[in-house]
Amino acid sequence: MKVTLIVIGGPTASGKTQAAATLARHLGTEVISADSRQFYAAMRIGTARPFEEELLGVPHHFLGHLAIEETWSAGTFAREAEPVLQRILAEHGVAIMVGGSGLYMDALIKGLDPLPAGDPELRAELQAALKKEGLPPLLARLMKLDPDTHARIDRRNPHRVIRALEVCMATGRPYSEQRTAPTDRTDARIIRIAMDQPREELYARINARVDRMMTNGLLDEVRDLLPFRASNALRTVGYSELFRHLDGELSLDEAVALIKQHTRNYAKRQLTWLRRDAHWKPSPPGDVEAIVALIDR
Repeated sequence: MKVTLIVIGGPTASGKTQAAATLARHLGTEVISADSRQFYAAMRIGTARPFEEELLGVPHHFLGHLAIEETWSAGTFAREAEPVLQRILAEHGVAIMVGGSGLYMDALIKGLDPLPAGDPELRAELQAALKKEGLPPLLARLMKLDPDTHARIDRRNPHRVIRALEVCMATGRPYSEQRTAPTDRTDARIIRIAMDQPREELYARINARVDRMMTNGLLDEVRDLLPFRASNALRTVGYSELFRHLDGELSLDEAVALIKQHTRNYAKRQLTWLRRDAHWKPSPPGDVEAIVALIDR
């Protein structure tokens, strides 16, 4: 029989962590985290990285293991996670991967195209242009160099826009021409389970979680990270808005309201990404029996 990789996905605040830990304890296995924001040790509160008691005694990998100055790509994650995955499968026959970073999950499920490594100077140039002029000029440049990628890329995600431009400019060829349509790995059975709940309930969970983050000291965490605010890791929801508050651009209430709004927007994009792939099977969060039934089927 093939070994099995169970992938727990879903939008932010949908209960993925609890579901993965509970299922892993039920199956007697370990969890690989593919949430790229939770990789960073200094970003505990703003990324809702789980505390020890929330892990239910289950070994979890790739949580809080990076310094804020470090940068991991999806390819780096896949290379580092592969031997961990192979060990878990050899010892337990089943492994669980959980996360909201679709590109990172796909990197381990499908593999990656052999694109060129990042060019630090070129990336710094593009990031400087982003900071000075905003995203529209970069999108216009991408439209000129690679209309196909421009048509399908998430135009609100500067990291992906910059990466696509970087590949176009470094190779002299459109990013879209260098991508294939990778299929699932064949050395393991892949089962994808997506946390599913009514939109209003999800948004209420998001709002409540942001309030808990603020109560737990998110503003102090962001203040401590001010010297590193140029890091890629901190160009994300929760940190960007509070940096603006500390700069005097926003009141604290305005910043918190924007965090909630931007997190809801992010969740909506995650849901759109999940629904593009019919392999994802919906399941209510917290219902381990339902998840086990899906796996058995």
